[in-house]
This record gives sequence, C-alpha cells and structure tokens, in this order.
Amino acid sequence: MSNSAPEDEITIPPKSKRLRHENEEDKLSDLPDCVILHILSFLNAKEVVRTCILSKRLNNFWKRSPNLVLHSTDFTTFKSFTKFVSKILSLRDGSIALQALDFERVGSIEPHLLKRIVNYAFSHNVQRLGISVKGDICHILPCISSCRTLTSLKLSVSPKGRHNYGRTLFPKSLDLPALTSLHLGNFAFCASDKGRTEPFSAFNKLNSLVIDNCTVKDAQILCISSETLVNLTMRNHSSDLYKIELSAPSLCTFAFTGTPYQKLCGSNLSSVKQVNIDAEMLSNYTEPPLVLLSWLLEFANIKSLTVSASTLQVLSLIPDLLKDKLTSLCNLKSLKVQLKPLSYGLSMTLRTAKLQKEVKAGSEPSSPIPDGIVDFLIQNSPSAEVDIIDCSR
Repeated sequence: MSNSAPEDEITIPPKSKRLRHENEEDKLSDLPDCVILHILSFLNAKEVVRTCILSKRLNNFWKRSPNLVLHSTDFTTFKSFTKFVSKILSLRDGSIALQALDFERVGSIEPHLLKRIVNYAFSHNVQRLGISVKGDICHILPCISSCRTLTSLKLSVSPKGRHNYGRTLFPKSLDLPALTSLHLGNFAFCASDKGRTEPFSAFNKLNSLVIDNCTVKDAQILCISSETLVNLTMRNHSSDLYKIELSAPSLCTFAFTGTPYQKLCGSNLSSVKQVNIDAEMLSNYTEPPLVLLSWLLEFANIKSLTVSASTLQVLSLIPDLLKDKLTSLCNLKSLKVQLKPLSYGLSMTLRTAKLQKEVKAGSEPSSPIPDGIVDFLIQNSPSAEVDIIDCSR
C-alpha cells in the first residue's frame, strides 16, 4: 500500500493553484508543530488530510494527529469511506498515542471493520472513544471492558432493520477504572436482583452520564448510584413504567429531553442546583404531566430551572394545577423559559385536552406559555429572575 495521503474523495486543487499557494504566505506552516497539531485536532480526518496535502511542510502531519474524527456523512459513498478509514489506520504514525477517536457510520457496519477500529484505538492507549453505529457491537464489548486508559466513552447503537426496535444489552460489568464520562444510546439494562439494575456503580470516577433512549429489562427500578456523579442527562420517549432511583450525593445538574414517564426518587437530591427540562407528549395520557410535577417536587432545592414552553404546556394538563400549593422551589434564583414551536404531537394532545374541557374544536393554545404557570413555579421564590428566551429564530 502506498504511503501517500488517503486522498480519495478529497478535492485537490490543480497544480498551478497549488504552486501559487506555496509561493504565498502560509501562516499555518509557520506555526510550531505543537500548535499545528492542536489546530488539526479540531478537524475531522478528511479535513486534516485535505489541509496537510496543500503544504510540503504539513505533508505528513495528518499521520501525527492525536485525534481521529471519522464520520461516514463526510463521504459520498460508504465504499470510499471504508477505504479512507483503512488507509488512515494503516498509514498513521503508530508511535503517536491516540487521545481521541470519534467514529460514526450511518447504515450497517461490517463487524471486522468495527473490530479493527476498536483494536487500533485500544492498542494506541485511546483516552476518549466515541462509537455510533448500526448493528451488533457485542463482539467489541470485551475489548472495551479491558481498556484501562479510557476516560470518556460514547456508545450509540441502532439495531439493524428499518424499525428501531430492540436494544443492545449493556454488560453487567465493565472494568473502566479511569472513566469519568459515559454516554449510552439505545441500551437495555438487565436486572441483577430483586427487580433492580445498578449498571454504573463500578465506575468510581464517573462525573458525567448521558442516558439516551435506554430502558430496563426484567426490572422495575433503574438505580443510578455514584458518589462522584455531577452531571446527569436523560433523553427518553419510552412509555416503560419503571422507577429511577438516584443515589448521587454530588449531583449538581439534571437535564431531561423527551416524555416523562419514569418517576424519580432518591436520597441526597438536595445537591442538585440546576435542572433543565424539555418535555414532550405525543398522546393524551395522564401519567407524564403528573410525573413531571413529581420531579419538580423531588428537586426541591434547585437554584436554576430552565424549561421549554412545551414543558409548561405538559404541566398545564394537570387538572386544577394552579389551585395547588407548590411545596418546592423555595430557593429558586433563576427561571428560564425557552420558546420554540410545539411539535405536531403535542399540539394535537393539547387540542384534545381542550376539547375535553368543552372548548371549541380546532383551537390552538392562546399563548406558548399557559396563563399563570410561571407564577405557579415561582410562588415560593417571588424574587427569582424570569427570562423568556425566543429559540425559534
């Protein structure tokens, strides 16, 4: 195989333009090596190669880049993408440690290619690894489990086929002692005992956790237990009615996007100071609004609350909500409401709810923010600063 740059699908200027470029002032080439490599670390692999082939001095810098961003969407065909990836792995300077690898493949991936990528990353002491693919990844999980240098891991796996059913089973044990950041997409957590699953307790340094479209299997309680966890983000539209038990005394920030079906409970939630919620509803069910209210009661001591207009609309579906006395949010300093268009599903849900209240058919919400809902949220913190942010522009 040639040692030249993997130039497939990379537009190379005509020779006359390249010569003119080389004769002009080249500010990038004049920089120290460490600065050049730092700049290149912000580019995807295709852009790195494209940049380096335009200068004699930079010609081999792509082989020394500490970060690899390999996304199939940067290429017009999967064949050219696969060929490019193979060349990068073959020609990159093996003496250079790999700090980060971010790999995304739209469509099904060949198992041997995925395993080669993961093996390369771990053999070069990768610290931050991101894998977003479609298909089975069970054959690479043992490799991931044995990586002692990994500090950040993102695994997002979509099942094969046209429909996004089924989820990959998350291993009951992963030995990642240095891990501080974990992002999981489309996984199922299996019960260990007594209807509980506790998949994160072994990560003793975990600081940030993202759970995206995950669920539990043969369990009623998902336990998120961590002494070090500071940031928790959840995205979920699943109607699976399991409970989320939080035991995270250092938790500071909680963020949620989706439909709130799962109740939260736990101890030491007084540490949570910032909550961000973008709630949605696709059908007129009674559970999500009540679950949403229960969350606000659990996070009693927060100082900052950011909600979308749709979140307030979901909350407003609770009958006679404004007549109730809120028993939380007594320390609120800031309330931010983000305005953006309501989804079709939520608009139809609100319309149905209004019809049930004998309001004329076809009416839309009179305001993106339901009347009285902001005052309801700040009733125990009347001096809280309220910001309405238009995100639709």
